[in-house]
Amino acid sequence: MIPERIEAEWLSRPEVQATFAALDGAGGRTRAVGGVVRDSLIGRPPSGDIDMATELLPVAVMQRARAAGIAAYPTGLEHGTVTLRLGETTVEVTTLRRDVATDGRRAEVAFGTDWTADAARRDFTLNALYCHADGRLFDPLGGAGDLLDGRVRFIGAAGQRIAEDGLRVWRFFRFSASHGGQNFDPEGLAACRAAVGRLDHISAERIGSEMLRLLALPQVARTLAVMAEIGLLALPAERAQALLRYEALGGQGREARLALLDAGDLDRLQARWRLSRAVIEAARRIDGAAALLAEGRTGWAAYRFGEAAVEGLAVAAARQAWPRERLAETARELARLPVAPLPVGGQDLMARGFAAGPELGAALARLETLWVESGFTLDREALLAQAEAP
Repeated sequence: MIPERIEAEWLSRPEVQATFAALDGAGGRTRAVGGVVRDSLIGRPPSGDIDMATELLPVAVMQRARAAGIAAYPTGLEHGTVTLRLGETTVEVTTLRRDVATDGRRAEVAFGTDWTADAARRDFTLNALYCHADGRLFDPLGGAGDLLDGRVRFIGAAGQRIAEDGLRVWRFFRFSASHGGQNFDPEGLAACRAAVGRLDHISAERIGSEMLRLLALPQVARTLAVMAEIGLLALPAERAQALLRYEALGGQGREARLALLDAGDLDRLQARWRLSRAVIEAARRIDGAAALLAEGRTGWAAYRFGEAAVEGLAVAAARQAWPRERLAETARELARLPVAPLPVGGQDLMARGFAAGPELGAALARLETLWVESGFTLDREALLAQAEAP
């Protein structure tokens, strides 16, 4: 049963109510919209900033906000968006819009006061949900029913909505994973399949942003397999199976999934989706740890990659379909290793007669091997005793 109003922590904040009051929320001219309404309706905490829609023009939003002591920033005036901040609460306020023209990447919009027209230009019915300052739900397109049924349905003709903005293909799969139980609306899926091959104009950065959000969700393996099946994603069958096994082990890591998607060629993935160096480096460390663990070199995995070895363990087990016994034993071994920096350094060896250069490096490497393969039990004096001066 669809409730008439929502109750949520964010809605009761004085800062939110002050924003509503400044923008004539009591008169219905400003309403919360999108993710915070959608997720509050199903009992999830909001995952981002609070969004509001308003009949007021951007200039009026800024004037009213500042008169009420609310900081206002013109962060997207060409789209009718103003960012408001009061205390620790940030609200993005966007004037009601209707599309005038679209080219598949961006839309030319006109401001208006028609709430149903504003809803109709959004992507999915579950994102076209609004609520008043008192929590009363406004649902012009039946999105609440779709949300509660776990159905991610395009607004209007799916093919037309994708033609307006091709990124909606990726958003369809993300929302199907986050709110649809990895079930796919047949009309939406057919439209996405038909659009594959006509999406080259979508920027790598926008695709990468959607993929990272998808990969951070609790369950995505089935979604990724369907994306591969329609040709949207390159994913060989063995990697799809590894992703399923990773999730069966309880894995939910974004960077671990990147390693499973494209092991050995993460640079290619970084270029394709314009991923940050930090994200790729984290995935690379997990991948490196997984490779060592797969070879039974648990100590080296812990020494070289630290905490990344924990995710690496799940990745290695998923790739090779380890039996539970091997996974449990490797996990126990990993947990009891007291990893610390090598307790000797170049200065110690130079004090024993080594000269700086290749021989010194080789000696340090030999001591490092002894230390790691001893399970990190040899102390400084024991290691120095193994050093052979030239």
